[in-house]
Amino acid sequence: MSARVLMIQGTTSDAGKSVLVTGLARMLARRGRSVAPFKPQNMALNSAVTADGREIGRAQAVQAQAAGLAPSVDMNPVLLKPNSDRGAQVIIQGRAVGNMDAVIYHDYKRIARAAVLESFARLAAHHDPILVEGAGSPAEINLRANDIANMGFAEAVDCPVILIADIDRGGVFAQLVGTLMLLSETERARVKGFVINRFRGDLALLRPGLDWLERETARPVIGVLPYLMGWQLDAEDAVTSAQTAPTQDALRVLVPVPPRISNHTDFDPLRLHPRVDLRYVRAGESHPHADLIVLPGSKSVRADLDWLRREGWDHTIARHLRYGGRLLGICGGLQMLGQHIADPHGLEGPPGVSAGLGLLELDTELAPAKTLRTISGRLTLEDAPFSGYEIHAGMTTGSALARPAAILDSGQPDGAISVDRQILATYAHGLFESPHAYAALLRWAGLDTADAPDHQAAREDAIDRLAATVEQHLDLAMIERILDAGAALDPRQLLDERSP
Repeated sequence: MSARVLMIQGTTSDAGKSVLVTGLARMLARRGRSVAPFKPQNMALNSAVTADGREIGRAQAVQAQAAGLAPSVDMNPVLLKPNSDRGAQVIIQGRAVGNMDAVIYHDYKRIARAAVLESFARLAAHHDPILVEGAGSPAEINLRANDIANMGFAEAVDCPVILIADIDRGGVFAQLVGTLMLLSETERARVKGFVINRFRGDLALLRPGLDWLERETARPVIGVLPYLMGWQLDAEDAVTSAQTAPTQDALRVLVPVPPRISNHTDFDPLRLHPRVDLRYVRAGESHPHADLIVLPGSKSVRADLDWLRREGWDHTIARHLRYGGRLLGICGGLQMLGQHIADPHGLEGPPGVSAGLGLLELDTELAPAKTLRTISGRLTLEDAPFSGYEIHAGMTTGSALARPAAILDSGQPDGAISVDRQILATYAHGLFESPHAYAALLRWAGLDTADAPDHQAAREDAIDRLAATVEQHLDLAMIERILDAGAALDPRQLLDERSP
C-alpha cells in the first residue's frame, strides 16, 4: 500500500462519518496534503455524476470538493440505490449492473470486493493520505460475512480506524463501548480512538465520562465536536427539513416525499433562501396552499406515482393548477407529468405500463441503459444559463417536447413547458445551484424580486466552517500519529504520549 490510510467508522448511521471525513479532507488539503476521500460501499438515493459520466454517492462528491479534487468513480466504487424495502440497484464503479435483493447481493459482495480493492489501489497510487468512510455500523454482526463496507475493508487493506458517535442521540458511551465489544479481537485492535459528535453544553460536565471511557477502553477520545447551529451541507440520503426562517411574503413551495425520492438535494438551495417557504410533505400529511409544487426525482417512478395518487396529490395538483399555481417536474417528476410510463423490462418493479398524470403530451419508456452526464445550457425562461447533470433510465417522446424547458449547449432540447407556462418539466438536476436559473425559476413561480444566493459559495463556506471546527476541537497531532504509525499502533501509546 503506497498511501497512509485512516478509516472513519460510526456507531450508527448518521453518526457523523461523512462530516468528519469532509472536515478532515479540507483541513489536510489546506496543509498541502494530496488527500482523497474513499467510501467502499454507499447506500443512498442521492448521487452525483462524474465528468466521465459515472455515478457515485453525493457525499463523496462533496468530500472531493473539500479535498480540492474532481469527483472520481474510484472514490465510491459500490453504490446501492434502494428501489424497494428488500432490493436495490447495484452500481459498480459508476455503472449499473442490475437489481438485486439483499440475499443475492450478500453473495455478490465477493465480486464487489474486487472492484472496491481495485479502485482503492488506483486512488492510493496517486494520493496520500486516503480518508475512508465506513457505512452504517461495524457492529451489525448479521452483515459481517463478506463485509466490504467497514471492518472487512479495514482488514483487507490493514488500516487503523477511528470510531465516531453522535451524543445528540443519547447513550453515547453505550454506543462506543457496545460497538467495541461486538467487534472481533483483531477488529478491536484497529480502533485507535474515539470522536464524539454534536455535543451541546459545557465540556467540563462531560469530562468525567470521557475519563471513564479512556480508562475502560484504553483508547483516547481524540476530540469532541460541537453541535453546529445553522450549518447545512448536502445530505447523504435523509430528507432534511431544516431551513432558513422564511419571511411573511415568502414563496410557498411544496415537495411531496414519496418512498423512493431521489436527489432531493436539488432543493437545498430553496431551503436556504429567506424568501422561500419550502415544505416537504410526507405520507398522511395535509397539502397546504402553495405557489409552486415540485415533483422530485424517483428511483421507482411508477411505484412513487401510485403513492402520489394514494395520497391525493393528483387532486391537489389539479386544484393547484386551476387557481394559477406553478408545477415543476424534475427527472422522475417529468415522467410522471406525461401520459404513460412503460417499464417493459421490469427495471423498477413488475413489467407494465402506468398512466401518468396526463398534464403534458409525453410518453416515457424505461430502458436498461442509464443517461449519465454533466450538462450546461440555458432555460427558455429568460434565457437563463445553468449547469447540472442528468441521471435517468428512460427515453421520453411526445409533442410537448416541441416547447422545450431548456436548450443545452450541445444544441439538444431538454424537457417541456406547457402552452400556458404553468407547468415546466426537465431532466436537469441542479438547476437551483445556478444563480441565474434559480432566480428565473423563482420569478416564474411568482416571486417578485428573486435574487438567488450562490449555493456553490454557500457550500464552500459550510466546508470551511466544518474544517475550522475540526481543527479547533480534535487532537490533530494524534490523528497524524495514527496516520503515520498505521494499524500496528497500540492506542495506549497515544494515551501515554498525551499524559503530562
